[in-house]
Amino acid sequence: MNNNKLPVVSIVIVLVAVLGLGYFLFKNPPQNLGQNTTDINDTANADHHGGATMAVNNEAMDSLIGKVMPDVQLSDKNGKIYTSADFKGKNTVLFFNEGLMCYPACWNQMVAFGSDIRFNSDKIQAISVVVDSAKDWQNAIDKMPELAKAVTMFDANANASKDLGILTTASSMHRGSLPGHTYIVLDKDAIVRYVFDDPNMAIANDMLLGKIGELK
Repeated sequence: MNNNKLPVVSIVIVLVAVLGLGYFLFKNPPQNLGQNTTDINDTANADHHGGATMAVNNEAMDSLIGKVMPDVQLSDKNGKIYTSADFKGKNTVLFFNEGLMCYPACWNQMVAFGSDIRFNSDKIQAISVVVDSAKDWQNAIDKMPELAKAVTMFDANANASKDLGILTTASSMHRGSLPGHTYIVLDKDAIVRYVFDDPNMAIANDMLLGKIGELK
């Protein structure tokens, strides 16, 4: 036999073996492949949402629609307490978000509200709600002065967010403990008319204004 043919024969044998193994694995995949019962979105969110064991639940938030805003308490930077009755008289957007930890998405939305005259009129107002203290929030304003234009209220211990069902939405990056990126639209009688949770955390001014325009 010609020894020069040995390398060629060896390569052919290796290729046949590799192809055979690949075919076997394709026809008979290991049991742990393709059988993960966890939703792919939950898997992706496990590192970003404080653990994927808590299911996403929008039912509590959706159940608010058509009802007067629950009598939760929010406070301004001076410690003045506001309840749902204080939101009567204007169409109101309440933007619940994570605050300091949600840079830049939440900060950008707050700045967008603060600089948009459509949300700062005698008919429409936008109020951004964060879980930080007023003192800590001042650090954000120092870093992004435009935030000072936004009307901001504070949700102590995330109590209001919890009561409204906002802690277990798809956008909650620390599910169960902090809100994510959620909007509640109230009409002039403080009745909830629209809710929207946005995991994409996009600027929503135009969309929200359109929803307010549909109110009768």
